[in-house]
Amino acid sequence: MKRFEPDLWAGILGTLLCAAVSLSVLVAQLQGGDVTVGPGWVWWLCFGAYVVAWTACAWLVDLLPRRILHAVFAAQVVLGATVVLLAPRAGFIPIVLVFTAALSVYLVPWQVTAGVIVANTAVAAAAAVLTTAPLAAVLGTALIYLLLQLGTTLGTKAHLREIQTRRKLAAAHTELRAAGALLAESSRADERLRIARELHDLIGHQLTVLTLELEIASHQSTPPASEHVTRAARVARELLADVRTTVGELRHRAPDLRHTLEHIVAELPEPAVHLRIDDAVQVDEGRTTALIRCVQEVVTNTIRHSEASQMWIEITAADDGGVTFTAWDDGRGADRIVVGNGLRGIVERVTELGGRARFSADRGFKVVAEVPAP
Repeated sequence: MKRFEPDLWAGILGTLLCAAVSLSVLVAQLQGGDVTVGPGWVWWLCFGAYVVAWTACAWLVDLLPRRILHAVFAAQVVLGATVVLLAPRAGFIPIVLVFTAALSVYLVPWQVTAGVIVANTAVAAAAAVLTTAPLAAVLGTALIYLLLQLGTTLGTKAHLREIQTRRKLAAAHTELRAAGALLAESSRADERLRIARELHDLIGHQLTVLTLELEIASHQSTPPASEHVTRAARVARELLADVRTTVGELRHRAPDLRHTLEHIVAELPEPAVHLRIDDAVQVDEGRTTALIRCVQEVVTNTIRHSEASQMWIEITAADDGGVTFTAWDDGRGADRIVVGNGLRGIVERVTELGGRARFSADRGFKVVAEVPAP
């Protein structure tokens, strides 16, 4: 079942309701009625297997491999039809057909769902025929269950589409914030570079001239004045060194990594991102940009593909001055890793800096990128 809270409650209520369908058969049997075809225990065995299959498809969708999940769902379709046909006189039993159709939206393409609806409608009609109902009642029963299945599947489809839209918006939100942060930092970097040039070209040049003039004056002044000229020359040289240091810092100052990453992952509806950055992490502008892009890629990849509710991102400092980036989630993982444009971008950015990146998807999806010191 999907990890959004409304779906959690819907799954719980659906499971309880699915099990509660059997009450009509139980009550009839306790009253001595005969509502099943053949031994009653056969119906209960089939119904129990149906509930197990339904529960597996509903709750283990993120854990079971797709081929096993499809096999279990196929068994659920057959068991649902068997349960209905073995108890044609138990009024509420065909509701399991509606449960099967609604669940199919999560598991199989819409063409398969359409086939399930048609088959279930035929089963409902066949069950009505087994009760020797008139033709009008058979057609009415088939129509009712056809409409119920269509209503639930279309509603479920609309809900899934809404979830997908939310994920796309969340991914776009992350990409936009990352792009905005990098654009803002680019503007600040341009401004710092402009100020650095002004300091170097104007103040630096003037201080250099002043230092030379004071050096000449120190050789021409009388001894009392020479002492002051020498002191002024020393102050001018120190000030010139400070200006050059400031210019160097302005040119190489990196953006605030922690503030930028917190801004990127803030207010995401899902997954909840837990960010931890070591205080010892010191990176230059190029590595900061690479880390920002790595965070953007792993977050958007998790939103689009993993269906995770929680995500953890850690950036730690290595003993040699390098940085290790680690991100993992509690999503469904994958049987095999397909390196798309996003993951390939992470590899390329890290490789350009002399590092390496690796991925794993055994339990959830995990990214580890190691960037050496500059």
